[in-house]
Amino acid sequence: MLICPECQFENPDTHNFCQSCGASLSHKSCPDCGTNVPFDAQNCSNCGAFTGTVWWALVVGDPSTSNQLDEEIALIDRQSSTEESAPVAPLGEDSLVEYLDARHRYELLEPLKPLKTATAEFEAMVLDRQPLQISMLSALQHQAAGDDVAEIPQMSRSSSLAIPKIAQLYLELQSQLYHTLPDPHDSWESDRTTVLLLEDRSDWQLLLDCWSDETLPLEQILFVLDEMVRLWEFLEPVGCRQSLLLPDNLLVDEDQIFCLKRLHLDPECSALTLKDLGRLWQTLFEQTQLLQSSAIVSLLQDIHTGAIGTAEQLRSQLRAIADQLETNATAMVPPEEQLNSTNSESGKFDAERSQEVVADLSSSNVPESASNPSAPTHFQTSDSSDRTEGMDDLPTVVLPMQLFSLEDAGLTDTGRQRERNEDAFCIQTKIERLENKVGRTIHARGLYILCDGMGGHAGGEVASSLAVDTLKNYFQTHWLEIPEMRDRLPARDIILQSVKLANQAIYEVNQQQGRTGNGRMGTTLVLVLIQDTNIAVAHVGDSRLYKFTRKQGLEAVTQDHDVGQREIQRGVEPEIAYSRPDAYQLTQALGPRNEDFIKPDLQFLEINEDTLLLLSSDGLTDNDLVEKHCHTHLEPLIGSRANLERGVNDLIDLANQHNGHDNITAVAIRAKVRPNLGNFRD
Repeated sequence: MLICPECQFENPDTHNFCQSCGASLSHKSCPDCGTNVPFDAQNCSNCGAFTGTVWWALVVGDPSTSNQLDEEIALIDRQSSTEESAPVAPLGEDSLVEYLDARHRYELLEPLKPLKTATAEFEAMVLDRQPLQISMLSALQHQAAGDDVAEIPQMSRSSSLAIPKIAQLYLELQSQLYHTLPDPHDSWESDRTTVLLLEDRSDWQLLLDCWSDETLPLEQILFVLDEMVRLWEFLEPVGCRQSLLLPDNLLVDEDQIFCLKRLHLDPECSALTLKDLGRLWQTLFEQTQLLQSSAIVSLLQDIHTGAIGTAEQLRSQLRAIADQLETNATAMVPPEEQLNSTNSESGKFDAERSQEVVADLSSSNVPESASNPSAPTHFQTSDSSDRTEGMDDLPTVVLPMQLFSLEDAGLTDTGRQRERNEDAFCIQTKIERLENKVGRTIHARGLYILCDGMGGHAGGEVASSLAVDTLKNYFQTHWLEIPEMRDRLPARDIILQSVKLANQAIYEVNQQQGRTGNGRMGTTLVLVLIQDTNIAVAHVGDSRLYKFTRKQGLEAVTQDHDVGQREIQRGVEPEIAYSRPDAYQLTQALGPRNEDFIKPDLQFLEINEDTLLLLSSDGLTDNDLVEKHCHTHLEPLIGSRANLERGVNDLIDLANQHNGHDNITAVAIRAKVRPNLGNFRD
């Protein structure tokens, strides 16, 4: 089956267009020049840009058997019975074998390269020649969940139709460690071989290279260390602490968030302890000037001697160092003079002791796993259910967050069937960029308004514009320009008052012009106020606010004010509620009636992880378009490299393609956050 990249609908293999949304199943647009290129093409025929879908392949076991039988079967099927089959050489050698599988889906872009491990492990980059085809791993997941699966793509007659244990491990950990681990795309195993295809992170920055930057604040490094300890606790019961002991496996993403390239199982004959993690930290710190800090040297020494023997003790000490740094900053005293007493027996520190400690640590018997990125990484797994038992009880740390960046983009379009655009929106922000020893942060306030007008000739344009102008002017004088409110959102009463004023402004025009019935103009409203990591949302009508995060996925923040939703709240089944002819008639709007009939929904939210907000009119949200296309049109926008303006434009194009019957407006807000180490407390 072919999975539509736009709406995720499952289509027969023979179809060139999606049965549900009509999207092409054979071609896509080149991201650089816009030329239509086949989904299976490696490069654009016009500009040469890389357009293929690439995975990082890990082959564990004997590579000569991973698809040798599969290839022999395929060759026999393709050749006549009288023609002698050509011999199939082992993968990784110069041979006629160019694919990782018998179905010729995963083409090797390079020969399989052996990894220097105790087990037989090979790696290579592969090009997915059937990127819309459901993977065997996904099909088996659906089957295990009891979903209907039209086809399970058997990799060969000799491959097992069970999810390999190493793939199970990734899938089980993903819910707890989303984004820290690469996504498993496909996996299968034959008699002596396991193949695992993972998200390609080959171009991600090594943590070691990041730490070589002498300007990197110690506070940020302390947070990474705390995150490594947290992962150590997560990975201990599943036997994968080795993943944190290999420098080449430690990465940071585009936002400098700590991640792993892959999982490594612990050596079978070695009991790993925090001393191993301490030796790894020593390796990392040797690339920086941070060992001049007495606190860091004392910390490493205490791990080495066993004075710190548990993860809880280690995390407590990291917090103590962070607290001391904050005290130093407040007192405006040089950190080296303030940190001397942190975890030091005598409370004194000099360069001679620092050199002694560093020499002592460097001369220790560092295990191969901590100093050699090519150390053994046994993949012979035990039952993954045993490894993951009790994971829900693992301790976690919730850190206060601070805003790191705030970006936005908005666009409105008339649509394909309307003559006038009755939508209106406003974006107004005040951003102060701060540079200090913790790094770059920002102090930001943002005002975002979206209105979808309605009501007679020229009424909708007037209502939506009037509402936007009234709200913008109100918050300019009651919030944005008031120094005393620099660090907080407006109070609930102030926000509600703003909505009532906007309603009154439109209502008075209706009264003055003698408008009645359907001729009375009005508008929907989505109002978003952002103050650093705090959000206030006011809502009237059926325009919507969505929230997308990597951990929680897509969430609808607002609920439509229409007859259908009113009936559902009264206990009516959704199918029955929306079968009414008046189901989509609004129960609330700004302007048609006085303020006694307006009851806006008001919510207060907090940004505790990177977040994408989307304000949208019903020209975009009709027919569940946002929900259906979240994976392709929203999820990519949460990354810093994604262009928000292009992303909003793509949403408008999507709505015109699948809806187009109404005006379309979209406002996207991307908020990035970082731990506030100034408040790094127990």
